[in-house]
Parts: sequence; C-alpha cells; structure tokens
Amino acid sequence: MPHRTPQVLYIDDDPGLARLVQKAMVRRGYQFMHASTADEGLAAIRSGLVDVVALDHYLPTGTGLDVLAGMADMEDRPAVVYVTGSEETAIAVAALKSGATDFVPKTLAEEFLELLSAAIDHAMDRVRLNRAKANAEREVREARERAEMLLGEVNHRVANSLAMVAALVGLQANALEDPEAKRALAETQARIQAIAGVHRHLYTSEDVRFVQVADYLGSLMGEIETSMQAEGRTASIHLAVESFPLPTEKVASLGVIVTELVTNALKYAYSGREPGEVRVRMERQEAQIHLLVEDDGIGWSGTGKPQGTGLGSRIVRAMAHSLGANVSYGQGPGTKVSVIFEA
Repeated sequence: MPHRTPQVLYIDDDPGLARLVQKAMVRRGYQFMHASTADEGLAAIRSGLVDVVALDHYLPTGTGLDVLAGMADMEDRPAVVYVTGSEETAIAVAALKSGATDFVPKTLAEEFLELLSAAIDHAMDRVRLNRAKANAEREVREARERAEMLLGEVNHRVANSLAMVAALVGLQANALEDPEAKRALAETQARIQAIAGVHRHLYTSEDVRFVQVADYLGSLMGEIETSMQAEGRTASIHLAVESFPLPTEKVASLGVIVTELVTNALKYAYSGREPGEVRVRMERQEAQIHLLVEDDGIGWSGTGKPQGTGLGSRIVRAMAHSLGANVSYGQGPGTKVSVIFEA
C-alpha cells in the first residue's frame, strides 16, 4: 500500500474554530477536512480516506453521538476524539461507550488546540497500531491458506502416487502363478491402499491436521470387502465406528492395523466353514480410543503359531508401538482383538 498522509476530519459548525484547528493540523503534517453537519461528516467518513475524526457534540442537526451511531456498522472505522463542554462529563462517557477513542473538553482556544492536537496524535498512533495488527493477521491468514492449499495438493499427489504403486503391485500379482507370492503381493497392495486412503481424505478435508475416522474406515472397509469378495471370500464386514476426528499422524498406523486384522479374519476365521461376519467397532472413551475387531470363526488367542506367515501379526505390533497402543486378545468363540490408545 503506498504511503498516504494521515487525514483528520473535524466535524463542527463553528467555521472560525475549524480554521484554527486546520492550521494546527497542517503544522503537524496532517491533511485536513472540515464538515459542519452530521450528514456531511458521515459522508466523508464513508469515503474511507479519514484516519481520525475530531467530533463536536452539538451539531446543527443531531449530535456527535448520532455520528458515532452511524459509524457503528463500519469495519475499518477511524478513531474518534470527542469534543464536549468542560462540564459535560456524562456526554463524554456516553461517547466513549459508543466507540470514541478519547475526549477533549472545549476550553480557551489555545489550550483547547493543544489538548485536541495531543489527543489526535495519540489516536493516530492507535490507528497505526491497529492497522499494523490487522495487516499482520491478514498476512498470517493468507499464508496459512496458501500452506493448506499446497498441503492439499501434496496429499492429492501422494494419494495418486500410492494408488499407482498399488495398481502396479496388483499387476505384478496377476502376472505370477505362485499362489503364495500372489497372496503376499495382494496383502502388500492392501497396506498401500490403507495409507493412500489417509491422503485421499486429507486433500478433501477442511483441516489437514485431522481425519474423520468414521469416513476413512468406511471407505477402507469397503475397498477391502470388495477385494476379498473378488477372491471368492464372502464373509461380510460390519462397521460400527463413532464419528470423531483423529490426528493425521495416527490415522495411517490405525488404518494399517485395521487392514491387517480384518484381512486376516476374512482369510482365516471361516476357513472350512460357512462364511460369517467380521465386526469392527471403534469409539472414544474420554481420552482413549477403543478399537475392537472380532469374528465368530475358528478363533486365535494371540499365542502360538498364527495362520499364514505371521507377518500380519508383526505389522500389527509395529503399528501399535508407533501409536503407543495396547493390543490384547479376548477369549472365544472366535477371535477378539482389542486395541486401546490415547486420542
């Protein structure tokens, strides 16, 4: 913004006193405007060029308090020095309550001009400070908005890149004939998709510091169920998750844990029997998050040799460690895995 000489508006119907105030203001380096009525004064104020108003109480129509009332809806309004008679303290108090910055009693001309000039200088200092603060806040707000926009773009690109990696892993799995190798790559693909899902939710979120857990897990479970059903596994996933935000840095680990537990349940819980249900429950209890993944299948207590390679269990422990979570296995029937961590 180019430098502009501060402008003082004096609202008073006394032309002689207005000339004296003008000389005093010009000597102090201010531009000067004069209005003799409330309407003229408000019109000048609404031009946006006035920095400080010296406002007399008694005007040809109405009072200075009416001018203050007319300024009430202005966002960047000038500072106001209210001018009253020396005995009219009640009026001065009313003016201050209505938004005036200061007040000056009308006395002998020379003394009045000195008091008014000092009050205007003080008001101008406040104007400069307030504008500097407003500019700083605006710059911080704009910088934050730019950073959030850039972060959203980064999350968008990361999500797309991870989706591409997952697709390449899927193509590699399809090119293999070894069932174990195909299964390992499919599991790797699911883990990549779990992390990609976090970034997909982040670039559509209003606050990139948090992810809405219910939305994220709903999308993740839908992808897993579709993938498993395509492989011929028909067990269903039942999701009961409270809607609350979780810090971004915790969501990726949570997603990988849920992916491993649900995928293992879908693969092994109902092996050799009728397919059933895998239930995922999650809720906030005061400062803790409680996750429960359970099924009605063959059951595993968390001890002894797990089904498969055991890599999934190791991954769950590693992700739980990153969350500072406690993982425990409940008694059957079926498998019940509880994960508890601080929100």
